[in-house]
Amino acid sequence: MLDDRSKLLMKALVERYIADGQPVGSRTLSKASGLELSAATIRNVMADLEDLGLIASPHTSAGRIPTARGYRLFVDTMLTAQRGNLNASLSAPIIVAEQPQKVIANAAQLLSSLSNFVGVVVAPKRSSVFRHIEFLRLSDRRLLVIIVSPEGDVQNRVIFTEADYTQSQLLEVANFLNAHYAGLAIEQVREKLKNEVDHLRTEIATLMQAAVNVSTEALTSPQDEVVISGERNLLTVSDFSSDMDQLRRAFDLFEQKTQLMRLLDSSSQAEGVRIFIGGESQVVPFEELSVVSAPYEIDGQIVGTLGVIGPTRMAYDRMIQIVDITSKLVSNALSHQK
Repeated sequence: MLDDRSKLLMKALVERYIADGQPVGSRTLSKASGLELSAATIRNVMADLEDLGLIASPHTSAGRIPTARGYRLFVDTMLTAQRGNLNASLSAPIIVAEQPQKVIANAAQLLSSLSNFVGVVVAPKRSSVFRHIEFLRLSDRRLLVIIVSPEGDVQNRVIFTEADYTQSQLLEVANFLNAHYAGLAIEQVREKLKNEVDHLRTEIATLMQAAVNVSTEALTSPQDEVVISGERNLLTVSDFSSDMDQLRRAFDLFEQKTQLMRLLDSSSQAEGVRIFIGGESQVVPFEELSVVSAPYEIDGQIVGTLGVIGPTRMAYDRMIQIVDITSKLVSNALSHQK
């Protein structure tokens, strides 16, 4: 447990280091804290903080920098994030999106542009259920199949048929599928259709089977599970630009999306914003990186996670606001697309 004086000096040291990126000496800390303490007293307090593993002294400087444990103490007990309006224009690029994949892409870009770091979003798993299907005749024996998922995700596929269909026949098939099969998983549709195909006209049954086949491909095809935006922003961060090895490790993480998904999935189990500080556990294996993340929902059910990845030396209060507000915007946009 720290006394009030130690807490105040610790908070001032972290804030000064976040702002300047330089080890903080006792004289700087005295001015930053506003406490009328002698340099010797401040050095004694800093020595105590170092013994507790909260700060460390780089070999090349007499000043101190926060450790992962020190950042955690700062985030958990000293940070007061205001949940006010970050920017009135925040919602524009997300709410105008027409499809879930556009919402996800816009969210990653928004997180990146606001934070000046890396924005990342774990996309919802694609549903194998279709809500609506339509056919559009493009030319002889060439059709466009439009499949809409319950989440509003629209997939288009062009198919070639052995027979030529009129638009009225296509409408008849679409109406039958929408009336009898909408809301079912595509495999359920396939099984039910097997039992009913003998009772349908041959040409209609053939088209229905073709529609089921293309819907299976469309609704179960792989998609980008992790959307990343702004990796190049790290090139301008002094913590990375001066150390190519650290920068290379960061970019390796972005390429290995499985590890990135595992990291973000761990925050989908809890409500609200979570902060993972590099070096404090195996969750973030790199001391140079921290992650601020939050889950997002569709109609009250958590379906994915989004966040900001940046240097451990980041303005956590601002990142918390950015991530918190963006998660609410994404939840709102996806929940109102049905």
